[in-house]
Amino acid sequence: MRLTAVLLAAQTALRISPRPLTSKAAVLRTPRPGPQRRFKTMETSEDPQDPQNDGNKSESDVTAPTEPKELTEESQISLDTPAELGLMPGETVVREGKAAILFPNANEVFYNPVQEFNRDLTCAVITEFAREALAQRGVRVIVPGEKERVVVRLAEERNGGEAEGEERGEEFRTASVGQRCEEGLRVLEALAASGLRSVRFSLEVPGLKSITANDCSAKAAALIARNATHNNVTHLLEASQRDASMLMYEARGRKECYDVIDLDPYGSPAPFLDAAVQAVSEGGLLCITCTDMAVMAGNSGETCYSKYGSVSIKSKYCHEMALRIILHSLDQRANVYQRYIEPLLSVSVDFYIRVFVRVRTGQAKVKNSASKQAVVYNCVGCGAFHLQRMGKRTSQGKHIKYSAATGPPVGLNCEHCGQRHQLGGPLWAEPIHNTEFVQKVLAAVSGNPSRFRTSKRIEGVLSMVTEELQDVPLYYVLDQLSSTVHCNTPSMLQFRSALLHAGYKVSFSHACKNAVKTDAPAGVLWDIMRCWEKSNPVKRERLSETSPALRILSTEPTLQASFDIRDDANPQSRKRHLTRFQENPQANWGPKARAKAGGGVSSELEDRRKQFQGKRKTQITDSAQLKNFPCKKFRKGCCTHGEKCCYSHDPQHLTSQEEKME
Repeated sequence: MRLTAVLLAAQTALRISPRPLTSKAAVLRTPRPGPQRRFKTMETSEDPQDPQNDGNKSESDVTAPTEPKELTEESQISLDTPAELGLMPGETVVREGKAAILFPNANEVFYNPVQEFNRDLTCAVITEFAREALAQRGVRVIVPGEKERVVVRLAEERNGGEAEGEERGEEFRTASVGQRCEEGLRVLEALAASGLRSVRFSLEVPGLKSITANDCSAKAAALIARNATHNNVTHLLEASQRDASMLMYEARGRKECYDVIDLDPYGSPAPFLDAAVQAVSEGGLLCITCTDMAVMAGNSGETCYSKYGSVSIKSKYCHEMALRIILHSLDQRANVYQRYIEPLLSVSVDFYIRVFVRVRTGQAKVKNSASKQAVVYNCVGCGAFHLQRMGKRTSQGKHIKYSAATGPPVGLNCEHCGQRHQLGGPLWAEPIHNTEFVQKVLAAVSGNPSRFRTSKRIEGVLSMVTEELQDVPLYYVLDQLSSTVHCNTPSMLQFRSALLHAGYKVSFSHACKNAVKTDAPAGVLWDIMRCWEKSNPVKRERLSETSPALRILSTEPTLQASFDIRDDANPQSRKRHLTRFQENPQANWGPKARAKAGGGVSSELEDRRKQFQGKRKTQITDSAQLKNFPCKKFRKGCCTHGEKCCYSHDPQHLTSQEEKME
């Protein structure tokens, strides 16, 4: 039986690709549409002993195997059994959106259901990007389930006559889902793994000319070709087995560059960014995913600098800072080739960040890039931060003068608590969203909710994005402000109302549930907390003389805050109870371990991850060993145990801890 299965698989492989796939193989061309034969076996050209290059794997598609029994009802992923489709034992069909993807259980290409939101959002963004781009070429895109839209150009909102002419269909041709459009977009998924994302583009995004699904693994490329045939999209989708960077480098300078490039790697996209900013067409779209959040959120600032040219720091605003770090890195690499970026949408969700940027060319505009970057000074005591632009731009009539920025904006010690500052960045200091574009995506998703399974969450996240203050980088967290002064926390509506009464703007952030994004300086925030503390007093005798809380509360407020609730303090996304921050869908749902030859993840690795997650590497069996660790409460000035404290109050231990924080 085993020999028979191998022979059948060999015949299947020959039907997919008449030429053998080598490490230097070029494009795998799938057959043109015609009578399709459904595969009844997996691609058994795989060898469990055969090593593979995992460098070009997609985090959204290439993760640890997900057993059907672990999927929750919320994921709504249907898994067909082999008996239902007549497949070989051990082969599974996973359905997501309109795609049905073949997944052998014992291969190196896996599926992560949590990333369905990522793929749904990408389909929605590319659809709106195609709508705008093809409108300039005289093509109107048609989305199933969507009411006919008249406005397809930015200028139409100001020119009703042109819209009426287009409504009659006198000038526009149409492009439907699943059909090849000669004037359409050329899409590259450089790290395709199983090809799920590309298959969904073929079946759900209109106005496409071609899709190239690439992966360096021969087994993944063969699986992409099988999935293209299985979904009858071979007229649009082309499988490729190439090194992702080389494929993009070869596309630079060509007349027909890629209009859309999607990078969803396992971990950092840094090795592919230089090639991507060159291979995308003028005004084209880059879709980038980063899952190395430990590096970008401050756990390893030196590693972040080596990958992205920016130092990350541990802070409450680390998730938005991660977005601004990847945007800085993209803009810096594009500037080398006289190109620059225009962010359309940047989101931090679950365990990753995702950015959609448009890339343009212009030597004059590139000169503005220095003034778009900034470094951040973050106080280690109270968390107050200040941004310092890297360049200065001054308008002088029709001319613009560029000069070095002046600073720093802070003193040697923090003016509020007297502690030192950390220096992070550089990072992108301009808006990270194009509100007009985001509103179009939001209108399309909310007007056609049956198109995606995650439509409710997309609507909630994009609604928060449109409500954010676009000209205010980073944010504070209300819990941190209260924790710093050791008092109970005011309600979010009370604190937001106090800022509005003081004449400042305030908004939430999609990146953090209790975020306070405001144009008010840090001194105003502490004045509001001082006023709140007067009605909710803190026991000053418990505060250390060196604690930030005592220093802040010892200063009288210059602003008398009003905590009366205002109607405009509650945004529409909160009033409508939109799905903004969902609970974890299942246990251990985050990023999986890197795939390995033979498939699966060893049980030893899983057990080790569960054992040490959030715990000390060396277990403490004797309470006397706790004296080797500094007392965090003593450092903050609120430890009441004195010499009886089981942790160390030794200044040397406190100093060593501060050095580690730096």
